[in-house]
Order: sequence, then C-alpha cells, then structure tokens
Amino acid sequence: MASHIGKLPVDIPAGVEVKIEGQSFSAKGAKGSDSYVIPEGITAEVADGKIVLTPVDDLRPTRAKHGLARAIVASMVKGVHEGYTKTLDIVGTGYRAVMKGKGIEFSLGYSHTITVQPPEGIEFELPNANQVIVKGTDKQAVGQAAANIRKLRAPEPYKGKGIKYSDERILRKAGKAGK
Repeated sequence: MASHIGKLPVDIPAGVEVKIEGQSFSAKGAKGSDSYVIPEGITAEVADGKIVLTPVDDLRPTRAKHGLARAIVASMVKGVHEGYTKTLDIVGTGYRAVMKGKGIEFSLGYSHTITVQPPEGIEFELPNANQVIVKGTDKQAVGQAAANIRKLRAPEPYKGKGIKYSDERILRKAGKAGK
C-alpha cells in the first residue's frame, strides 16, 4: 500500500519555479523561495507541470515519509506562490495592539505592555487595534508565530476576553449563579 496523500501529484502554479537536484528540492515564487531536503527513499520529479513523488521501496519507514514529503512540498509550493496568513482577534476592554517598527506592542490588561518582534521571514499587519495578521511563506513558521501571540493572553471561557484565532470558537461558560 502506497500513501494515499503521497500518490497525489502536486500542481505547479504559473510563476513558480521548481528545482530538484538529487534529494534537494527548492521552489521560487512571487512571495519568496524555500527549500527542503526530501527524505531518503523518496524520489521527486517534474512531469507535465506537476511534481510527482515516488517511494523506492515498499518498506514501512519509506511509506511513512512518502505522505509527509508530499505534504511539505505541497505547502511550500503554495507558500511561495500565495503565502500563508493567520488572523488573530483581540477581545477585551482596553486590550489592543500598536505597531512598533516591525514588531507589535500589546496592551493586554497586564501591568506592562508586551512587544513581539516578528521571527525571520514573518510579517505582521494591523488592519485595526484589535486584529493582527501574521503572514509568511512557511506554513509552520506562520502557525508558530500566531500561536506565540495567542499564548500571551489565551481566551478565557467566561467573558471570552483574550487573543483568539479569527476562526476559533470560544466555549462560553455560565458564571456564578445570581441570588
């Protein structure tokens, strides 16, 4: 049995340049470039504008890496072509964010403000004081940067205050019962 995901070819969108040399794979697009070393036992080739990954044998470790490699290659191609974004909402009275150079300064009801600098290859955007957009070409780095910001003040279940992903639903709880 080959990997269900691994078998699917990866489409190369217009404007994306792909280079495969032995086990090293690199993609270049409008948003930047990225490279990845394909695990041993998996070979990659470009055919009819698609990237096809094939396992050399049918051993378990090879099959395990097949789908992983394909998923990573696919998210790289998408990353250099259109990039990844995650949107966070800041909920709470007096909670807000302000741009400070490349970084963001958060006021989250603590006695101090917190300044976050973007890691390599990540950009922050503030459409307004209660929304942060994390952008970049590397899916994993974007997710990690967004998670680090959310961690500064994770949402609480009573009033729903805190920093949440824009598509995240907060489970609300009833507070103490009144008299």
